[in-house]
Amino acid sequence: MITVTEATANAGALKRLSDEGVSIWLDDLSRRRIESGNLAGLVATKNVVGVTTNPSIFQAAIGSGAGYEEQLADLAVRGVTVDEAVRMMTTADVRAAADVLRPVYEATGGRDGRVSIEVDPRLAHDTRATVAEARQLAWLVDRPNVMIKIPATEAGLPAITEVIGAGISVNVTLIFSLERYREVMDAYLAGLEKAQAAGLDLSGIHSVASFFVSRVDSEIDKRLTLLGTDEALALKGRAALANARLAYEAYEHVFTGARWQALGGARANRQRPLWASTGVKDPAYKDTLYVDELVAPGTVNTMPEATLNAVADHGDVQGDTVTGGYAQARADLAAVERLGIAYDEVVRQLEDEGVAKFEVAWQELLDAVTKSLNSKGVDAE
Repeated sequence: MITVTEATANAGALKRLSDEGVSIWLDDLSRRRIESGNLAGLVATKNVVGVTTNPSIFQAAIGSGAGYEEQLADLAVRGVTVDEAVRMMTTADVRAAADVLRPVYEATGGRDGRVSIEVDPRLAHDTRATVAEARQLAWLVDRPNVMIKIPATEAGLPAITEVIGAGISVNVTLIFSLERYREVMDAYLAGLEKAQAAGLDLSGIHSVASFFVSRVDSEIDKRLTLLGTDEALALKGRAALANARLAYEAYEHVFTGARWQALGGARANRQRPLWASTGVKDPAYKDTLYVDELVAPGTVNTMPEATLNAVADHGDVQGDTVTGGYAQARADLAAVERLGIAYDEVVRQLEDEGVAKFEVAWQELLDAVTKSLNSKGVDAE
């Protein structure tokens, strides 16, 4: 039974997380959440200072139809295509959420108060189309606190540079590997240099790099379980944290280097690491694992609401749990490799699956909206 003292301490876990320099973002959005005042309430009471979305989130929200009936009817009367209808609805939600978070954006000088929206996942391997889509989304949302999400595919890297170079803030998503993360940081710095050459104010450009966590454990734990040895089973639940901690080490290295110093002197902003996929998928693990164990200054943790509530209820935030663990992190990943589980193969598989899952979710959303438009007597194209 939780005592009153323990309950009070747990209720402050989100504040302690914020005090440690971790920005808490909500990994979810829907029209009902906005219109009911729920989002504003989370900002007021649970230290939420940003919102992330992805195709799966919009598929769940819009696919249900709840809260979108009137807009769907109007779009049907206008005879818009299904792609246009989806973008009208998703950008409307992001615009409204950005307005809710605008005071946070102003209070933090643009650091937080951000709402992210992703380019069409079908464009993940097309650089030019990704850049064009990013520009279009920034124009459609038309809020200074929007961030455009671009996947960290090979084609996404030059797109990141181009979009940052145009002065548009970017959330780089679907990062699984340390090598790709270094390439993402390089793409960001190249974008800042491009923006600087164009005479843009670097202080107004922000970026986060979304490093995915739980999916790494899900895949590697599955392989460790198949091996079944005591050594293998002892490594379960350690790879994802090790991977993320080494990503933070790479971040510290890049953003203290000479190349960064030149940009920092021009008032550029660091590209903060963002811990994504922080909902625990294995019920054997504590549901706040990927929050409690990834506390480090200058980071973002984007959480589904269940994880946010769990942290508020029984999170154990005990200061920095990242920077002192680099040696152990390297040892853990090396131990996994010695068992024949190839890191490069795992992270490549996870990137491919991540892109594919978002493509499926986007297609399901298009199908649901097509059905809604057709039910109102419109032949959606």
